[in-house]
Parts: sequence; structure tokens; C-alpha cells
Amino acid sequence: MNQTASNTAANNPAGNSTYRTTEVHVRGGTLHTALWGPEDPAAPTILAVHGVTASHKAWPKLAEALPDVRIIAADLRGRGLSNALPAPYGMPSHAEDLAAVLAALSTGPVVVVGHSMGAFVSVVLANLFPQLVRSLVLVDGGLPLQVPADLSDEQIVAAVLGPAAERLNAVFPSREAYRSYWKQHPAFSADWSPLVEDYVDYDLTGEEPLLRPATRYQAMADDTAELRRGPSLLKALDELAVETLVLRAPRGLLDEPGGLYAPGYLDAWADKLPALTVREVPDVNHYTIIMGAAGAAAVADTVREALALA
Repeated sequence: MNQTASNTAANNPAGNSTYRTTEVHVRGGTLHTALWGPEDPAAPTILAVHGVTASHKAWPKLAEALPDVRIIAADLRGRGLSNALPAPYGMPSHAEDLAAVLAALSTGPVVVVGHSMGAFVSVVLANLFPQLVRSLVLVDGGLPLQVPADLSDEQIVAAVLGPAAERLNAVFPSREAYRSYWKQHPAFSADWSPLVEDYVDYDLTGEEPLLRPATRYQAMADDTAELRRGPSLLKALDELAVETLVLRAPRGLLDEPGGLYAPGYLDAWADKLPALTVREVPDVNHYTIIMGAAGAAAVADTVREALALA
């Protein structure tokens, strides 16, 4: 796969001078991809895969916690600066895109860290391209969602994402208005930081007063439907062949108790899948498990463990 270089250290409030971006050729165009850490492709490397309405800007806190690890993180098809890439979406499409990223930017199999929907993508990537994946770290995602089997796709979107999905159809008059929306979000109200603000600012397209979130609604809807009953996911779990560490957040998308997965649900999956180990990260929600200091530190410790075992 060919790679189009476009390195930059701009827009990086963390002050991490190792941050740079590049474009990787995929079906229909290029996938916008960021890197942190050592320049040497032979350095310890992970692939970080973001959630359903997120972007690569979800990962700077983890990069701060892993300064000696090379982190590759793309904006998935339909999100961020990859939002112009065409359908089809879905876990196999994202896996193919990320396989192209790894072919362009890595020298061998890597530990893959997926958050939320990115964890589902990671499981399918390991199944479709086993030569590229050493092990998996699944962060509050990757196992089928607990929703009734008879729900329609739109009902699944509403049940799982709620306001996160509604946001994608909203228009904001200014960047400050969008920041205010997020500052009131219960998941971030106590954990606002320059990194979160940069994540929020990056998530806008258009010009004032007609700013919109960058994630395409159809990409989100198509992908979310697969998180309950996608055949590629179920096949990948049935055939799971790499060591997989799952980290659960005890609080959910709106900082509510109970989390995305009910207590005990993931343990039942661990009983079925010998390669799967489940741990809980205390005092975090679905977002702060990667974007807050305590959550990112816990994920970083798990990544280091996975790298040592790889």
C-alpha cells in the first residue's frame, strides 16, 4: 500500500512534539492517520482505534502515558478528516482500511488497542488479518451489546448512543457553542481539559454559523447496527485466537452507573473464550477510561503488559 506523507506538529495542546500526521491510500481516497512516539518503525508499536463518533484525537492522553511507544491512530472512514471516504462502512471495511495503515506504517504485527466501536473493529481486524495483530486490548467494547434482539437498526442506535447520535444532526453557530455543549456533558463536566477541548474542536466541519460534527450519520448508524448482530463480529469472536485483555468502565456514556456492559456480562464471555481476560478500571466512565488521566494510565499499564507478552 502506498502512503502519502503530510507530517505536522500543529494543533497539539499536549505539547507532544512527536505528534505528526500522514495520509494512507485506501478504497475511495486516503485515511487521515496520526502518529505519536518514536520515529523508528521498529520501536514498540500499537494501533489505536477510536469509537463510533470519535476521531484519532481521542488518544493524546494515552500517548502522554506511553512516550516510548509508537502509536498509530487513524480517523476511521466517515469520521474526522476521513469523513469524505465513501460507504460501505462496517467492521470489515474498517478492518481493511486499518490493514492498509499497518502495511504502510508498521514493520510487523502490533498490539491493537480499540475503544468502544474501535474494539469491535479490532476484533474483526485480528480475524481477517491475523498476520498483523499480536494481541488485543479492548477498552469498554468489542463484545456484543446488551440490547433486545428484535430492535431495528435505528432503535439500536437510539438505545446505545442516544444524545451522541442526535448530536450528529445538529448545527452549531460557533466553536464556543460546541464547546459549551460538551462542557455540560455529564461524562466530561468534571474532567474538562485542553486535550478534551482539542478533541471537541477537531470534531467540527463547515463554517460559522453552520458548523456540524464531522462524523457522518450514516457511517455511525451502519456501524452501530453491527455491534449487536454483525456476522463478522460473531465469527471473529468464535475464532478468537490472540490474547485479549478487556477493560470495563463501571459508568456509561452519560456517566451513569452500570456502564455500557452490565456487571458480570463480560465475565460470562470470558468463561466462553479462553483467550479473553476481563478487568474493571475503577472510577471512570465510557469516555474518561481513555481521555482522563486515571483511565489513560490504566490503559497504558495494560498496553505495556500486552507489549511485554507480545
